[in-house]
Amino acid sequence: MPAIPVPPPLKVAVINDDPGVRALLTALLRQEGAEVSSFGSPRVFLDDADTPSFDLILSGLLLPVLGGLELLREVRGRSLRPRFVIMATKASVETAVQAMKEGASDFLVKPFEPEELLHIIRDTAAGSQDQPETDVEKDRPFAIGRSAVWLRLLERARRVAPLLSSVLLRGETGTGKDVLARYIASFGPRASRPFVALNCAALPDSLVESELFGHARGSFTGAAGQRSGLFEEADTGTLFLDEIGALPLNAQAKVLRVLEDRAVRRIGENKAAPVDVRIISATNVDLESAVSRNEFRGDLYYRLNVVSLSLPPLRERPEDVQPLAEHFLADLEKRGLPGRRLSPEALAFLVRYPFPGNVRELRHALEQAVAFSDADTLGLADFDFLKARADVVPQLDKGPEEEQPSALTQESLRDAMKKTGGNRVKAARLLGISRSSFYRLLRQLPHES
Repeated sequence: MPAIPVPPPLKVAVINDDPGVRALLTALLRQEGAEVSSFGSPRVFLDDADTPSFDLILSGLLLPVLGGLELLREVRGRSLRPRFVIMATKASVETAVQAMKEGASDFLVKPFEPEELLHIIRDTAAGSQDQPETDVEKDRPFAIGRSAVWLRLLERARRVAPLLSSVLLRGETGTGKDVLARYIASFGPRASRPFVALNCAALPDSLVESELFGHARGSFTGAAGQRSGLFEEADTGTLFLDEIGALPLNAQAKVLRVLEDRAVRRIGENKAAPVDVRIISATNVDLESAVSRNEFRGDLYYRLNVVSLSLPPLRERPEDVQPLAEHFLADLEKRGLPGRRLSPEALAFLVRYPFPGNVRELRHALEQAVAFSDADTLGLADFDFLKARADVVPQLDKGPEEEQPSALTQESLRDAMKKTGGNRVKAARLLGISRSSFYRLLRQLPHES
């Protein structure tokens, strides 16, 4: 019998000037199976470490000589892509906003619970390690559901897949646009070719063009070497641009040029290289309104919107809650969590719950319930935390269509940050929205004087 390949351990860099903090974090992370390297200062890390090898950098904020934000800028300037988490001793919306704008993937306020850090570690591991898949799973990504509206959507997706037309996926955050994009790609003639994805809202504006188009050595500060962009990586395959509405206008113009010329030119180079890429994009905002406000290019919109598919929110397909829940529970068990099943009462509650965070919120809710339950069957009481969300305005996760969040949204965000001591993971859960949506809304808060 052939040996089952064991995924390599997650490589984590801990950077803090307090030896006690470094020792505590190192012990916690090693218990989780991570390979940890500890550094007393960012400068030592940059000078002595093999920085490209790390999957995650965990850094303090207020460090001597070179602070956490400065280290973040240096790492991003070198075009490195590890997940970057900043720790701070004082909750600050403004600091959180700045860290997220600079490209941090998370922001922990000390003292934080160990489970918060372990959740980040597990998320990073899930995203950085290839999981064994069956041939069916490789060819047909899961798109689970049995409702009539969902089955009709999948049928339309299969019909458009062979055409290689540009597809625009519309839907609220968490409805599964990324899953549907992979589903479309898997039914087309390029199923065996690269599928490359980018969340356009996850990068600071200064890095978007380098990520998409690549750059030449020395083309900007920190560009130590030549690098291919995602268009080149997706050549002959599919490029999925999630949250396309967040793409800066200057990058929109260059994307349009690539689509028209079928060639891409790296930053700092004069010669363009031919590329053959199918574009699938996704949005949770009204792009037509954005075009009318001159926030999105109309010519690019029409190039992307050749075929439009709308994903229904989970509350409009309650028949799909049970098969989705069963799939997620089975998946959690495969990941090492205890095997659990739903009681009839708990299932009935989940079917009635509106899920403003859609399928993603359902998955997170099940994971939380499994983590804190000692019983084999999840009962109604295991989902009390969902009942507490019933008083929160559900429209928060639909994506703001105005320039600034409403006064109610601002108040809700600040109240959630206050109640959770500045913990964004808990605040997002309290509001019933995904962390990416919470971060997007957080960036729109006006700075306090």
